This record gives sequence, structure tokens and C-alpha cells, in this order.
Amino acid sequence: MTLYNSVRIGNRVEIHSGAVLGADGFGYAFGEGRHWKFPQAGIVEIGDDVEIGANTTIDRGSLDDTRIAEGVKLDNLVHIGHNVQIGAHTVIAAQTGVSGSCVFGHHATIGGQVGFGDHCTVEDHAVIGSQAGILPGKIVRSGQIVWGTPVRPLEKFKELNAWFSRLPELGARIKKLEVELEAKIGKS
Repeated sequence: MTLYNSVRIGNRVEIHSGAVLGADGFGYAFGEGRHWKFPQAGIVEIGDDVEIGANTTIDRGSLDDTRIAEGVKLDNLVHIGHNVQIGAHTVIAAQTGVSGSCVFGHHATIGGQVGFGDHCTVEDHAVIGSQAGILPGKIVRSGQIVWGTPVRPLEKFKELNAWFSRLPELGARIKKLEVELEAKIGKS
């Protein structure tokens, strides 16, 4: 585990092997033909009773601070970008990437391999299914269950997924109907 000097840790926090807390966030400004590093002056603040999985990274803030509230559970291989705020008792499964300046409410549940664009909001008690993609600036409303990329309410995702699995069959039917229609029009 690596702790930078810009980290404050609460009581009863468990940090697993390989975790890195307080490294610079991925902040650059383009000018004069190149990328210039944007200063990362914020801190990381970890609340009480947090668990941070192996090889998880939490970047310090750039201008604001990165805050993980009490009772949060982060699985292995989770990345938390700069300025992120995670509310109390939220759980995030493995291989999830949270871009900078996202804000999560309390008691949210995030499946594995979810990708968050910057400045997303996840409200209290929201549930996000595994491998979902949340576009930059989007809001997942309180208590909502969403899935897919881009995320959709669970019922809509299931409906679309059922249609998606039928696309080859539907495509073949459309081609057959087109051939039949062209044959009828050609005979007129």
C-alpha cells in the first residue's frame, strides 16, 4: 500500500495490499502544442469503517478534495478520480472506474466494471448493474436501478436486450420482405 502525504484516514479503515491513496489525478490542460500538468492541490479524506480493496487507487483532488464517507466499501481494482465524493455506505465492485468530479449519494450500489464519465451524479440508493457506462454529466436518480451503456432503467434495458438478441432473425425477415416487395413492384 502507498499513502501520499495528502491523505487523511478515519478510524477502523482497512486498506488492502497494493492500494494507492493520494496520487495526482489525471489533470492536464492543452496549450502551446502540448499537455501541461494541472496542479493537484487537494487531499483525500477517508471516513471511518471504510474498506479499500487490493490495487485500488484514489486520486487526491485538484482544486477540491476527494472524499470517501464512512462505511464505504471499495472492491479490488477500483479507480477513484480526483475531486470524487462518495456518500456513506456506498459499495463499488471490482474494476470500476470513476472519472473526476463525480458525486455519489449514500447507500448506492455499483456493480463491477462500471465506467463513469466525469461529473456524473449517482443519487442515494441508486443501483447500477455491472459493465454499465454512465456518460459524462449524467444523473442516476435516487432509488433507480439502471444497466447498459449508456445506462437505462432496468426494464428498458431488458426490453432492448431482448430485441438485440433477435436482430439477425429480424434482419433476415426484412431482407426477405424487401425481395418479395421488389418482385411485386417489378411485375406491375
